Amino acid sequence: MQRLRANFDKYWYAYAMVTPVVVVLALLVFYPLVQGIFMSFTDLNEANQAAEVCSKTLGGAEVCEPNPNRWSFIGLDNYTNLLTGEVGNFWQLLRTTLIWTVACVVFHYTIGLGLAVLLNREIKGRGLYRVLLIIPWAIPAFVASFAWKFIYDRDYGIINGILAALGQERIDFFDTTAKSLTAVIIVNIWLGVPFMMVALLGGLQSVPGELYEAAEMDGATPWQRFRNVTLPSLRPVSASVILLGTIWTFNMFPIIFLVSRGGPGGTTDILVTGAYKAAFEGIRDYSLAATYGVLILSILIVYSIGYRYFLRQQGEVW
Repeated sequence: MQRLRANFDKYWYAYAMVTPVVVVLALLVFYPLVQGIFMSFTDLNEANQAAEVCSKTLGGAEVCEPNPNRWSFIGLDNYTNLLTGEVGNFWQLLRTTLIWTVACVVFHYTIGLGLAVLLNREIKGRGLYRVLLIIPWAIPAFVASFAWKFIYDRDYGIINGILAALGQERIDFFDTTAKSLTAVIIVNIWLGVPFMMVALLGGLQSVPGELYEAAEMDGATPWQRFRNVTLPSLRPVSASVILLGTIWTFNMFPIIFLVSRGGPGGTTDILVTGAYKAAFEGIRDYSLAATYGVLILSILIVYSIGYRYFLRQQGEVW
């Protein structure tokens, strides 16, 4: 106790600076998280959330009685029902989420790396190119979603307008799962590449020039310098941006919800849009939505731990 008091007396200013952040995180993150986990063990929905049921008599008086069907604690039933397919379509949503996440992150990284390598060279107008390529990152995701929804529109969209002017048949981008999923992946690639480009460009600029000079003196070709100098030097940055990009893409709600609306027939819904629809469409099943949320969090935690273990096996310090 005395040691703790001495520590506080010595570093009281640090505790004073950290306390507001801890309070905000507790109110905005930890409390909703704990509440959501608790809700996933109940059968709470729109119909049984009220503690009392009120009705009016013929005289106009309001009479309230305890709700006989109020929510109750049901343990792991929500998880069992969701994972066995009795409710929801968890496995289909997970499959679509994995396809969506892998495709987006692969293109984010490869295109971002290519642009970073180009912008790291001395080219005319490099500053202008950097500004123009960062613009998609500066646009809010929901604004970009509405813009791309208009671009893809069958009757009034820019793409179909050009096709019609050229005498070609208009395309319905959301009538099949393949076209709809491709359309939303393109939107997310457009939004996510600038982040990868900026992060990797920063990593490239920290690579010592002497390494390239030594490799060139040894007769290494440009491809060999890229493979043996650039990529190994970018491993720490790449590890971080791939992890962050995977988590962000896995939870990217507005692109799917606003561009494709999960269509056709919900086949392009991902886990986060499935959770939203469980909570806010039809009979609002809050406990099922909370179960989706806990499973999403669990998947990402397992992925992060596995990804960190893989990097440590490769010799990266994390």
